[in-house]
Amino acid sequence: MPEPQQVYSADGTRLATYTWGDLDAPVVVAVHGFASNARDNWVLTGWVRDLTRAGYRVLALDQRGHGLSEKPHEPGDYGIRTLATDVETVMDAYLVDDAYYLGYSLGARVGWEVIRDLPQRIGRGVLGGVPDGIPLARLNLDQVRAFLADGAPVDDPTTQNYIALTERVPGNDLRALIALAEGMRASRTIDPDPADAPSSPILFATGSKDAIIEGSRALAAAAPHGSFFEIPDRNHFNAPGSRAFKEAALAFLAEG
Repeated sequence: MPEPQQVYSADGTRLATYTWGDLDAPVVVAVHGFASNARDNWVLTGWVRDLTRAGYRVLALDQRGHGLSEKPHEPGDYGIRTLATDVETVMDAYLVDDAYYLGYSLGARVGWEVIRDLPQRIGRGVLGGVPDGIPLARLNLDQVRAFLADGAPVDDPTTQNYIALTERVPGNDLRALIALAEGMRASRTIDPDPADAPSSPILFATGSKDAIIEGSRALAAAAPHGSFFEIPDRNHFNAPGSRAFKEAALAFLAEG
């Protein structure tokens, strides 16, 4: 991993950012998922290697609450618009006027916003495991709060998976991630609106064993220039490492 370069968001939150590849190459802005970070989502899975070999420059960030970025504990610091603006601020800081977007899970949900906001700057995007509906709605916040307060057992299987994901990545702060989940769920107006889909070409990709696959497929159908790739034999948590996913994404980006 390169040393992170610090970028400050509009509200002063410090964001850790990273870049790989030729400075003059086409840029792919890569945004990771919940409880992950740039290293976990894009480096360890081979995405940075394959993208730079294909002739791209990769610009990634640790989203607020993750990695080496600041980790506020207040839900109000984590609205979907705030997360999207963070990405746009990083692009501005690096003077990136034209880019492709690559996001997974939470990063894909943020990408729906960014691509819609910046159609003149995002030529095409890859949104992997993008959830429809309220982000992180399947996470049982009451059980997580009890777990944090006194170690109470968590019996909801989906919440168990999220906690295991959080504990798997070094440096994660469960209190910050719960604040993020609360902030993202604070308003039911933040659903991806199929009637207001991004206009740029987008490849939606979701694992065949992922519970959200039909919602992702519906978002792809709603996008004016959307297409869908079913990642074979993958669930929500292991899809980023799929070679088939990477190959489909690289082929899609090359069409631009």
